[in-house]
Amino acid sequence: MSIFLSRRLASLLTVCCLGFIAPAALAQALSAIRLNTFPNATNLALYYGLAHGVFERHGIALDLRFTPNSEAQRDGLARGEFEMAYSAVDNAVAMVELARENVVIVSGGDSSMNEFMVRPEIRTLEDLRGRTLVVDRPETAYALQAKKVLRRAGLLPGRDYQLRAIGATIPRIEAMQADATNAMAMLNPPFTFVARERGLKSFGRFTDLVGPYQGGGLFVMRRWARAHGEVLERFLAAYIESTRLALAPAQRAEAERLLVTRLKQTPAVATQTLEILLAPGFGLAPDARFDLAGFREVLSLRAEVEGQWGGVAPSPERYYDLSWYDNALARLARTASPEQSR
Repeated sequence: MSIFLSRRLASLLTVCCLGFIAPAALAQALSAIRLNTFPNATNLALYYGLAHGVFERHGIALDLRFTPNSEAQRDGLARGEFEMAYSAVDNAVAMVELARENVVIVSGGDSSMNEFMVRPEIRTLEDLRGRTLVVDRPETAYALQAKKVLRRAGLLPGRDYQLRAIGATIPRIEAMQADATNAMAMLNPPFTFVARERGLKSFGRFTDLVGPYQGGGLFVMRRWARAHGEVLERFLAAYIESTRLALAPAQRAEAERLLVTRLKQTPAVATQTLEILLAPGFGLAPDARFDLAGFREVLSLRAEVEGQWGGVAPSPERYYDLSWYDNALARLARTASPEQSR
C-alpha cells in the first residue's frame, strides 16, 4: 500500500472515530437538570423546548419528571432528588415557612388558570354547605384558593364544609363523579374540559372571582442556585425562549400537537386548552414573567385563610430572587438574531 493511501485511510478512520466520539463528548458538555412538575398543560413550553432542542442549544440536558402530589414534590426537592420544581409557587412559601427549607422562586409561569368546579346539581355557593371540597392537599395553594372563594360566601372549613385530600387531578374528578358529597374542586386545563365532559360545571375563574394570582413558577434550593448560577441562567434562557416559541402564532399547530401527544388529549380538547394558555392575564405568562401583584395575593391568602403570620402577610422579597432570570433575559438579548428580536 502506498504512503498516500495509508495516510488517506488513517484520515478516514480518524473522521469515523470522531463521528462516534462527538455525541458522547456533546452529552458530557450538557448540564443535567432534573425538573419535577405536574403532568398538565402549564408545561407546554417545557414540552416544546424538549421537542425542538431548545434546552440542548443552551447546554441543558433536561430530565422532566412528574409528581403525584405537592407533598412528594416538596420532599423530593428538599432531599435533592431533583434540582428544580415547577408548580404553584405557594409550595415554595410552604417549604420556607412550614418545613424551614431555604427555597427561592426564580421565575413565574402562569396564573394557575384555575376554575372553581362543582357538581351539576349545585346552583349556588350556599348549596355547598355540608358538602366536601376535594383537594390535592388541604394546605396547598389551590386548596387555599377554593377556601377563599367559599369564605367570601360565608362558608368556613370544618364548620360549613369538609376537606378531603385526594392528590392528583383525575382522581379528584372521579371522586366528584362517584360521590355527591364530593361537590367541589379547583381545576385547571386540560382537566377543566375533562370535568365538563363528565358533567361538572364551572362557577368561574379564580382570577375573575378574586383577582390576580401568581400560580405556577420555578423554584429551587437557594444553596443550589448560588452554586450553579450560570447553569440556572442557561436553563432560564432556554425556558424563556421555549415559552416565546410555544406561544407564537406560527407555532399553534405544533403546540396543539404537543398537547395531544404529551397529555393524551383529543384534538378538540387540545384546541380548547391552547385557547386558555394563550388568554392574556389568565394563561401562560409571556417570557414566564413573575407577577409580583399576584404573588402578594398568594401571601395574603395564607395570612387570611390559614391565619399565618398573625394574619398579616410578610414582605414578598424574602421568597424570590429574579437576578438569575434577569441575567437570562440579558443572555437571550445578546444572542438573539435580528428576526428573533423583532
